[in-house]
Order: sequence, then C-alpha cells, then structure tokens
Amino acid sequence: MLLEVLLRLVVVVTVMLIAATAAFVGRYRLRDTRLEWRERVQEAAPITVVLVAVLLGNGVARQTVPDLSWMIGWERTGQIEALEGSFIVWLQSQATPELTAYFSFVYIYAYVFLLVFPIVAYFALSNTRPLRELLAAYTLNYTLGLVCYVFVIAYGPRNMMPELVDALLYDTYPRYQHLTRQVNRNTNVFPSLHTSLATTVAFLAYRTREIYPKWALVALWVALSVAVSTMYLGIHWAIDVLAGVALAYVSVTLSGLLVGQWSVRNWLESRVPPQSEPSGHSGKRPRETRDPERDRAVEPTDSSGEEG
Repeated sequence: MLLEVLLRLVVVVTVMLIAATAAFVGRYRLRDTRLEWRERVQEAAPITVVLVAVLLGNGVARQTVPDLSWMIGWERTGQIEALEGSFIVWLQSQATPELTAYFSFVYIYAYVFLLVFPIVAYFALSNTRPLRELLAAYTLNYTLGLVCYVFVIAYGPRNMMPELVDALLYDTYPRYQHLTRQVNRNTNVFPSLHTSLATTVAFLAYRTREIYPKWALVALWVALSVAVSTMYLGIHWAIDVLAGVALAYVSVTLSGLLVGQWSVRNWLESRVPPQSEPSGHSGKRPRETRDPERDRAVEPTDSSGEEG
C-alpha cells in the first residue's frame, strides 16, 4: 500500500511540475539552463550537500526525539488547548465533502509540489542566489524545527480531543496513513513544519516576484491553503501554524544573511597557487571574479519571462 501511495504521489506531482514549468519558467530559461547547468550545479552543490545531510540526520533523530523530549518533560498540549479554545472544533464544523477533498489534496500533493517546484524555477535562473537562499532556508527550517520538537511536547487536536475533532484526512482517505506515519510523530506538532516550509516558499516567491510574478500569486495561495489544511484536518492547532509562520520568517531572514558570506569555490582557489603560463599567450580565458553586489541582485525580468 505504501508503494502504491508513493507512486501516485510521484505521478501527480510530476504532472504538476511539468505544467508549472511550462507556464512559469518558459522555454528561454530552459534553453539557457541546458548551456549553464554545470556552473549552476557547482554553485548550489555546497548548500545542497548540507541540506541532504540535515534531512538524513533529521530522519534518524526523529526516532529518538520523542524519548529525549519526555526526558526533558516540557509537555505543553494542555496550555495550547486552554489558550486556543475550540477554534479547531469550530473550523471543522464548516466541513463539507468538497472542502475535505480539497484540503486533503493540498496537504499531500500540493504541499510536495510547492516545495519542489521552486527548486526547478530558481535553478533555471542564471543568478543562483535565489536557489541557494531557498535551500538554506529549507535547511534552517528542518534544523530549528527539530530543536523545537526536542523541547516542546504537544499533541495535535485529533489526538487530544478525538471525541470533538475528527481525523478527516484518515477517515476519508485512510491510505494516506501509510505515507504520513513515515515522516510524522504524534508529538511533533509545534511548530507546524508544513506551514513553515510552505510559508518559506511564499516569502521567497514574493522576494522574486519581479522574476516570476504569476508564481508569486500561486505560491501565496497554495501556502495559505496548506496552513489552513493542517487545522481543518485536525492535525495542528492554530498556535502551531502561527509558530510555523514565525519559523519561516526566521529561516528566510537568516538565509538571506548567510548566503553569499562564504564561497567554497573561492576558498579552494585561494588554497591552490596559480599555475604559471607562457608569456604572451594564455590558453584559457581568465575566470571572472564574483561581484558580491551582483550576487545579491535580483535578476530582472526579460524576454524569457513567464509564458502562458
């Protein structure tokens, strides 16, 4: 069943990625990407390696985090429920079959699409700074989120109030349990990582709105839908969602400050002495020195902008 759900997820998200690439990226940027992809991979490789390491470590750590959290013993579900009241109960009272189908699709499929498509879109830009900021922000989200999960024990509404809050996602589409139980734990609700990562994409989409104006609007809508879906489906409290927005803001701000401060390529070149060449002729064109101001600039809109 898990393989079937994963296959369905891959197929649906792939179709969405192809459609979005055609609509937002355009053929001119894809053409340039075919010519420049090696340089872009080299520039994005260091932060990509860090992100992969964090994801692998996060997957291992989540097996031990609940035990460590209970040793610390900072359980806050009661305080969250007392502060928030019956908002989630009221929200679910508005449920309809159509809304449940929409928010279930958003929580599973649109969320994955929202995280993956910006990687494609920003890789299609000659200036790799937006891509590196995105990957750095993802890394910070997972790192800081794990720290919060260690120190804060909290159960979601569907676990805390099963008699009042329905697990709409699993009641309607029980097969999704095989997927979500691979990455979620009942006590990992504060903050909402779905919300923080989705909001991160929305913040960066707004920052690059001059390059991808249509994508900025789509990203904002999908991110908002993801945040609402976590509450509508009874998975997170509204306080978890607000904390997720705050985590996204911190992650995006820090990524903007950190990216561009260090360059692995420049560090390696500074360690390797230049090779002497015959006077009067050089077989290679001298490497262009990176301009920090250019690195911080946002790529202007040109004739290869969004199509469709």
